[in-house]
Amino acid sequence: MTTNLNTQTGVILFAHGSRDPLWRLPIDAVAQQMTQRWPGLAVACAFLELTTPDLATTVETMMMRGVTHLRIVPMFLGVGRHAREDLPALVNDLAQAYPQVQFELLPAIGEHPAMTQLMADIAANQAITP
Repeated sequence: MTTNLNTQTGVILFAHGSRDPLWRLPIDAVAQQMTQRWPGLAVACAFLELTTPDLATTVETMMMRGVTHLRIVPMFLGVGRHAREDLPALVNDLAQAYPQVQFELLPAIGEHPAMTQLMADIAANQAITP
């Protein structure tokens, strides 16, 4: 699989956050896999609450790396209030603060047909193990 992302594009994996430091490990693992598969792609994690860094801090870090297009991927299985209201408001505020950056907010990862299929495969014990 290839990406249509260039060196000025960064991907932010956005998740809720938790007081439990182990909670973030799966999100960090996704970021690590992306970095391994696409070494030139800027990838980072950001969290809504209880875990650092927050979205604004991650955006600023990406901008310091020369990123001018940010693809924000909500790492939510469903669309609750955070994905439907809180995150779009945060992105809107960031777009106002940084008009030189193009922000692209994707749908929640759990809504992607490939994710639905993968979860169905795992639930049916049909997933291919590495």
